[in-house]
Amino acid sequence: MRSSLALLAAAATLATGAVHAADYAVDPTHTFVTFEIAHFGTSTNRGRFDKKEGAIQFDRAARTGKVDITIDVASVNTGTAAFDKHLNSADLFNTAVHPKARFVSDKLVFNGDKVVEVPGQFTLMGKTAPLTLKAVRFNCYDNPMLKREVCGGDFEAVVDRTVYGMDYAIAFGVPKEVRLVIQVEAVRQ
Repeated sequence: MRSSLALLAAAATLATGAVHAADYAVDPTHTFVTFEIAHFGTSTNRGRFDKKEGAIQFDRAARTGKVDITIDVASVNTGTAAFDKHLNSADLFNTAVHPKARFVSDKLVFNGDKVVEVPGQFTLMGKTAPLTLKAVRFNCYDNPMLKREVCGGDFEAVVDRTVYGMDYAIAFGVPKEVRLVIQVEAVRQ
């Protein structure tokens, strides 16, 4: 009788959706946040942010999840020290006042078992606006070195930088659209 009650309780728990999302920590050695912006219609300026951290909750069966990634904007790295200094200045990222950016989402959009979009809110320079990251690829795998599951992919969006108050050089023809690319891998905890 007890085993029947335990079995019924377990079935009721599953039926009510008590499946819990697993927690994942963003792996900074396999996570990169980069940006690209056209330079006077001639070439493309690229850079990345070297410091980032975050946490992800993911429930594949329920097709739910949450994302919270913080970017240390002052860690911008283009490979050119003078350009990095200008990007950090009040003309652009103004990192003395706004040293961090953050992307937060409480929804993942799936096509089958694959995440295809992550709609959320992006905060940059003290302003928050909706941003949807499109998944270029997504996968989970058992990491042979860590002996744990790792999930991640490549995500991208086009950001209108003027929404965040960054309008430097618009009058000179530098576009307001910036391509944001986030390569992320997160380790199940």
